[in-house]
Amino acid sequence: MLRVAIPYGILASRQLRALAYIARKWDRGYGHFSTRQNIQFNWPKLEEVPDILAKLATVQMHAIQTSGNCIRNTTTDHFAGTGPDEIVDPLVWCEIIRQWSTFHPEFAYLPRKFKIAVSGSSADRAAIQVHDIGLQATRDANGNIGFRVLAGGGLGRTPLIGAVMREFLPWQHLLTYLDAILRVYNRYGRRDNKYRARIKILVKELTPEVFRARVEAEWLHLQDGASTLTTDEVDRIENRFTRPAYHVLDASHAEYSRALDSDKAFGNWARRNVQPHKVPGYAAVTLSLKKTGVPPGDATADQMDAVADLADRYSFGELRVSHEQNLILADVRQNDLYELWQAAKALGLATPNIGLLTNIIACPGGDFCSLANAKSIPVAEAVQRRFDDLDYLHDIGELDLNISGCMNSCGHHHIGHIGILGVDKQGAEYYQISIGGAQGNNAALGKVIGPSVSQSEVPDVIERLIERYLERRESDQERFVDVVRRIGIEPFKESVYGNDHQAASGSRRQLAAA
Repeated sequence: MLRVAIPYGILASRQLRALAYIARKWDRGYGHFSTRQNIQFNWPKLEEVPDILAKLATVQMHAIQTSGNCIRNTTTDHFAGTGPDEIVDPLVWCEIIRQWSTFHPEFAYLPRKFKIAVSGSSADRAAIQVHDIGLQATRDANGNIGFRVLAGGGLGRTPLIGAVMREFLPWQHLLTYLDAILRVYNRYGRRDNKYRARIKILVKELTPEVFRARVEAEWLHLQDGASTLTTDEVDRIENRFTRPAYHVLDASHAEYSRALDSDKAFGNWARRNVQPHKVPGYAAVTLSLKKTGVPPGDATADQMDAVADLADRYSFGELRVSHEQNLILADVRQNDLYELWQAAKALGLATPNIGLLTNIIACPGGDFCSLANAKSIPVAEAVQRRFDDLDYLHDIGELDLNISGCMNSCGHHHIGHIGILGVDKQGAEYYQISIGGAQGNNAALGKVIGPSVSQSEVPDVIERLIERYLERRESDQERFVDVVRRIGIEPFKESVYGNDHQAASGSRRQLAAA
């Protein structure tokens, strides 16, 4: 497998065309977009990798620090720069971190891989609490901009929510404070056991209070040093970004409104896949890579070329990769949305399921990964086919389902409202189910409901969980994860493993009839 870096998930259309070319010439005609906002090619021949890297270089791309015990690709909100609620544009700060971390001589051989995520708004859309370092833009009582800093989060074998190191760190000190955290980790992190080498283990074993004290002590030697950021330096980075030439648009959006009123299918898509934009008359659009029957996160070479064309036509030649494994056109005129929807639908990229159960996050699993205990893709497809009814999906409401083929948690199953983990049971593939996980400001780790089940049983288990949720929710606005938090996992466990789960079996039919 060859993993290509897509810094903070931003792609120019010419870069996406280069990825399509690579997929077509040196792979099997597709690529897999990952939860790290990168792309992976599963079938390149080792002797052809230099040719692939040469092609990447023609569009200023590479595969540097996409693997190994180093600082990996810094991720962020896929609506960065467009969100009405932003405090800062996180793309600027991700680029500052990228330049600081690339080939950093002191951190080239860390105890283990290291991941950083940045949120530029008060609402965390980058899952910062489950990263080695999470940064959330904030303001102090005087309105000064800074960052809330967390460390020691992560998933995998020992999932943990990050601990707060600083409630407010002035932006000028961002790099020196990151240096301090990495130095403490580099010095005290274990290198004798790769399963206990992540920073989350160090923070847990030292306790967050002791780790924080060591970071603060280290920072005393770095504070106000050469890496302290200045306004001129931040401006230099910000000015390197090409900003869209937004038009002053008619506030009535007449064409968009007419299309919403006249086409129910378009209205369903607009409600799920279109997000508000800070510039009047524009919107951010999610192109779904979660059509039933297609591995989640996969895009064919032809689709990549076509999306590049859509980006040129509708979104200033730029697109984003989300950590939820979809593609984003971030700067679309609202009056162009109907035309864009029609084009995306023809490409199989307009499934109106963002935020719904079939918008499944999944790793490649045992079909491609030598670390996996079980397959992910067939399970995702089976669940999608069982719930391939948009009316029913909208009745269920917001629900995140995540699948990982092993404990490395590349599918982020720990923070799915429903999480599925592939396990090896005496050479057979089984699946462990957890519920109650969540990303965002109220991040939580799911709890396992009971013994693992076979692959064929997974769709039935998910259906029973949904039935119990529909039975126990107090209103249409109460999400699955909210009900789990309110009543606990026991009623759901009973619905899966108890003798009385059949009593709820009519709830889906009753809901459909209603």
